[in-house]
Amino acid sequence: MVSLVWGGLLLIGIVYSFISGNISLVNDEVLKSSAQALEMFLTMLPVMVLWMGLMQIASDSGLLSKVAYKFSFILKRLFPSIPEGHESLGLIASNIIVNMVGLGGAATPFGLKAMEKLQELNPQKDTATPAMITFLVLNTSGVTLIPTSIISLRAMFGSTNPSEIIGPALAATLCSTVAGLSVDYLIRRKNR
Repeated sequence: MVSLVWGGLLLIGIVYSFISGNISLVNDEVLKSSAQALEMFLTMLPVMVLWMGLMQIASDSGLLSKVAYKFSFILKRLFPSIPEGHESLGLIASNIIVNMVGLGGAATPFGLKAMEKLQELNPQKDTATPAMITFLVLNTSGVTLIPTSIISLRAMFGSTNPSEIIGPALAATLCSTVAGLSVDYLIRRKNR
């Protein structure tokens, strides 16, 4: 659906540029935005590689599993239907931890694997379980301690203090997580 909206907006812009006689602006903007996209990619790549490498080292060394185990007492309360020691809890914890350092791309494999494991516990394969919905809410609204991508973008565009976003990002993501989990809890409680 989103691709249709973007496609429609692009088509409207191109048609309007033909009508108004400014087709050269479209060409200029395509070339300019392509250069900006490449520059953004090259600026963010080292930061992403660093954090993803650190997360891979943490995963390979077992540190991520140990931290995930520490999260298990919180996760058992959020996901009471998941049996204790089930692999999905470790994957959910890993997803949350990686999201906390602002690496949504690196968290995606953990999230997909967690959903796959949650689907194995699902008696109705065509309907999401409460645990799946809670995980989706938690993943979407997740608390971010270090918004790595945003800091990289701010640095790229010349911010004098790119890391000043950490406090507001933490507050905003904490509020969104509390609100999302509260609504999830209320709806789940109402549907019992």
